[in-house]
Amino acid sequence: MELVNLSTETRNSKTIGLDTFSALEIVTVMNEEDAKLAQAVKPALKNIARAADWISEAFLKGGRLFYMGAGTSGRLGVLDASECPPTFGVSPEMVVGLIAGGDTALRNPVEDAEDDRQAGGKDLAAHNLTANDVVVGIAASGGTPYVIGGLTYAKEMGCHTVSITCNSNSPMSQVAELAIEVVPGPEILTGSTRLKSGTVQKMVLNMISTASMVRIGKAYENFMVDVMQSNKKLNIRAENIVMEITGVPREEARAAIDEADGKVKTAIVMLLTQSDRPRAESLLDKAKGHVRGALSVAND
Repeated sequence: MELVNLSTETRNSKTIGLDTFSALEIVTVMNEEDAKLAQAVKPALKNIARAADWISEAFLKGGRLFYMGAGTSGRLGVLDASECPPTFGVSPEMVVGLIAGGDTALRNPVEDAEDDRQAGGKDLAAHNLTANDVVVGIAASGGTPYVIGGLTYAKEMGCHTVSITCNSNSPMSQVAELAIEVVPGPEILTGSTRLKSGTVQKMVLNMISTASMVRIGKAYENFMVDVMQSNKKLNIRAENIVMEITGVPREEARAAIDEADGKVKTAIVMLLTQSDRPRAESLLDKAKGHVRGALSVAND
């Protein structure tokens, strides 16, 4: 792949003299460049939403979301995947982040691993990929062999495939069923795609995981109603959510959460419908896990 023609590899005219800049000048120009990034994402919103719809549909069928990438892109995918269980109360197997070179590459660069096209498919096969899963490949350049190999294998398995790239008309865009292309332009440090490219990739991943989880009932209003309570801060957050939605005092919120075996969503339905736990769980089952739907069913 020829790097010279890639937007992410070209020189930024604003920072030709970067090595002569003061620290304030460096962070100022970085801030100015970063300020453009939300607008760079905007043209891709329809495709981002389509990816989120595919993923939420996959979740409802028991499918999974796989992120694949190398280097910074791979680490960002693993990061987003690792934050889904505590935020949305899902199994770690529901959203899986794969990085070229394996977990070692999260802390220690394994730069040549991205060149192994066959490894992409092998890593997915090791997770027993099925047609119900969705595979999202991430690469600033759009030409990472590891990711292309994974997307190719996923297509052969009948999966929906999505690419997230920071260059237009890349090889990954040609392979994937759906291409999300966000072009942030030249980096302030030429070719350092952990900067603007990494930022827009994180923005897109935030959108994909959040939208897909909300669509399957992991939020009520704008609260995380399946938040896991694994520390004191999260215990208090859970209580605050129940208090805000139902209007009960903290002691009653905690009692309901405990009665619901720690399930915030169930506690909310119990309190708002004056139900015991079994009935609240039944209402949620009928509403496929959506609190708003469960409340509607209760009022029918």
